[in-house]
Amino acid sequence: MDWPAQSPDLNPIEHVWDFRGRRLSARTLPPVTIRELRLALQDEWAAMPQQLIDTLILSMGRRCETCLAVRGDHIPY
Repeated sequence: MDWPAQSPDLNPIEHVWDFRGRRLSARTLPPVTIRELRLALQDEWAAMPQQLIDTLILSMGRRCETCLAVRGDHIPY
């Protein structure tokens, strides 16, 4: 399979970054310093549900098939 360059649809880590970003944005006290940001990111990483990671891994086959069906274009949501 040709791998589309820079395809977020086929890169599970993009979904992980999105999850962490949304969690950081939802905090009542957002991090202000680099140290606070680092600690907040570590906290969110530790709090990430294993189910999210498992779902991303298990969805790779379906996402690859869909990407092939749309000839490498973005997967519609």
